[in-house]
Amino acid sequence: MPVAPLLLAGAAWIGLMLGRRVGRGAGVDPEPVLMRMLLLGLLFARLGFVWQWRGVYFSDPVSIIDIRDGGWEPVAGVVVASLYGLSQVSRQTLLRRPVGTAFVATLALWMAGQAALLAWPEARREGLPELSLAALDGKTVRLVDFAGKPTVINLWATWCPPCRREMPMLQQAQSREVDVNFVFVDQGESRDEVARYLASQGLTLHNVLLDARKLAGAAFDASALPTTLFFDARGELVSTRVGSLSEATLAQRLGALRAVGPALPGGQAATK
Repeated sequence: MPVAPLLLAGAAWIGLMLGRRVGRGAGVDPEPVLMRMLLLGLLFARLGFVWQWRGVYFSDPVSIIDIRDGGWEPVAGVVVASLYGLSQVSRQTLLRRPVGTAFVATLALWMAGQAALLAWPEARREGLPELSLAALDGKTVRLVDFAGKPTVINLWATWCPPCRREMPMLQQAQSREVDVNFVFVDQGESRDEVARYLASQGLTLHNVLLDARKLAGAAFDASALPTTLFFDARGELVSTRVGSLSEATLAQRLGALRAVGPALPGGQAATK
């Protein structure tokens, strides 16, 4: 389970408890308003993301409701939830304090958690690890050698349903995004198993590496599959996605990688 949804759920639960406590003192129940604020916020956060990447989603409308891709626009959700909350407390003045307390607490806890999540990867994993893995053709490949271009490392396995679901999209991205390294690190399977699966699905991938001992999973502290890690041109970790990707969420993450700019001599990167 990705951490971000759990973080939001925890912040919302604490905010609701605080709102209830304050509401009891005023003799009102803020829960119906707060739940509607939460639902509207989630709905418009999703719609805001879909609108940003409408070219992708409108070509496959069913994908709009597939929230497993993790595509959200938090600002849109917060704005809509705030406006709805204001409209309700303006009519029922007794709700102002409990609703305001719950909203501020939820927002503060969620933002603090998001800040911690952003800082966590860089604190624990500054760059590509000194790890050598075997490729399908038998050659040995070092992960650090991919530095110099933005790099996407996908930890996967042939038995993993969400891994299988996103693989055709990642193959297309690898063919299209020539300025990005896409690296597919299979976790715990043999060369024959991986080759047989790719052939059966008609998948032609570059940089397919075998990690029978799951050393990459340990190095990245990743136990769930699929896990996709996004490194900038300096080889530094920018973000991690646990769970399947959609074309839109992949495009969003790649945009963040490119914003850092290309690596410069001496290991630095130019910012745009």
